[in-house]
Amino acid sequence: MNYSKPPLTYEQQADLLLSRGLLADRAELVAKLTAVNYYRLSAYWFPFKRPDNTFEPGTEFKTIWRRYTFDRQLRLLVMDAVERVEIAVRSRLVYELVHQYGTFAHLDPKAFPGIPAPEHQRLLDELHDNAQRSREAFVDHFRKTYDEFPDLPLWAAVETMMFGQMLTMFRHSGKHVQRAIATDYKITGVVLQSWLFTLNYIRNLCAHHSRLWNRELAIKPIIPDIRHDPRWYAPHAVANNRMFAVLTLLRYLLTFTAPQSKWRDRLYDHFDNYNEIPLLLMGIPADWKDHPLWK
Repeated sequence: MNYSKPPLTYEQQADLLLSRGLLADRAELVAKLTAVNYYRLSAYWFPFKRPDNTFEPGTEFKTIWRRYTFDRQLRLLVMDAVERVEIAVRSRLVYELVHQYGTFAHLDPKAFPGIPAPEHQRLLDELHDNAQRSREAFVDHFRKTYDEFPDLPLWAAVETMMFGQMLTMFRHSGKHVQRAIATDYKITGVVLQSWLFTLNYIRNLCAHHSRLWNRELAIKPIIPDIRHDPRWYAPHAVANNRMFAVLTLLRYLLTFTAPQSKWRDRLYDHFDNYNEIPLLLMGIPADWKDHPLWK
């Protein structure tokens, strides 16, 4: 089977969209297609397409572009929150590990009960490679001062660590370590681990500039049990398959890690600036600001 679609110039792409009924200034449309790939924008005009690939009558490009810019700015807000959570959790993880297993806790298999030896070695190799590639001044200082040590102490290695490596370390740490960190957030270790998996997935989406708006989550977070925290269920339950769950768990975690950040207010302002965007496609109910976890 051959793939027969030929590449189109920016002008041909614009003319194709116009011929299908999209309302736009041609010169502006060409300029936007030059700046943003046709295929990327197609995710935002898809809801306006009919089965024959024409657009619903009255579909304007400025509406599609507003959805695109809404999503781009939302990613920046989400990344800001994820960064704060990531730094807080990995700092606590390192604190627990080094105080229980020593300066080079990551080298000690006892710090990660049950981890398969190849996976532990892979983690150590990745951390070693991170340090080798790093141009940070603290890494260079350590090399010059302690040249007999091939590995950084964990409290330094953590500053070269990627989210996925932190997640590997967390999920293989002892239940007592997970519990100690999760208790800071008044949740269980199982719930926190689930949230970290989801946030790692969301972080990767943001890093690759992928769409958040109207996305069905591929990695769904666990919602705390109603007996543990009934706020997640009143006045209606927070579903775990759309972005509202991610925004809510970020809001929840930030009340502990960065209560001074005003992140919630900035998110409110963002949604107010794009008040025409259908939030229900993100799983956000109309009265979401009155939800007990958002007050």
